[in-house]
Amino acid sequence: MAPSKTNLTTLKQHLKQASKEELTDEISELFKTFKSVKEYYQLKLSPETEQYVGENYKQTIEHEFFPARGFGKARLSVARKAVNDYKKVCRDPAALVDMMLFYVEQGVKFTDAYGDIDEPFYNSMESMFESATKAIAKYGLQGVAERRCRTIVQDTSQTGWGFHDALREIYQATFSK
Repeated sequence: MAPSKTNLTTLKQHLKQASKEELTDEISELFKTFKSVKEYYQLKLSPETEQYVGENYKQTIEHEFFPARGFGKARLSVARKAVNDYKKVCRDPAALVDMMLFYVEQGVKFTDAYGDIDEPFYNSMESMFESATKAIAKYGLQGVAERRCRTIVQDTSQTGWGFHDALREIYQATFSK
């Protein structure tokens, strides 16, 4: 028989039984052990550090496409993980949209520098662009992000695989209302 998984109810029961000191020790241990917990509390306790934390994730993304030395590996799994990890700690929708658009901009810049890539690459860029535009619409950030999104679409006009067409359709669905 497989052991049962711990669920939220079990966790809450455990936390209710713990003393304040035990909870402090446990959270301190999580803070020391997990980078995402540290960043979560950094942003919760010092919201003004949002840009600093975001820059670290941007460096990870940029390094995948354009490292300081050599050629970019464009490992989308690494770059997307940076966006997804940032999403878990980010408290500002505009900062999250900025991160998602940065990912797409780096991908567009990469394909401009190295030529056509492959369909999975473009699918990843398209899905991130679509996620960004949905967040833009949801949080009313059209005025802040419209020009940037338009530039992304314009910069793909010579790109194959239907990439430009897909981005243009996503753009129009968000900004042509």
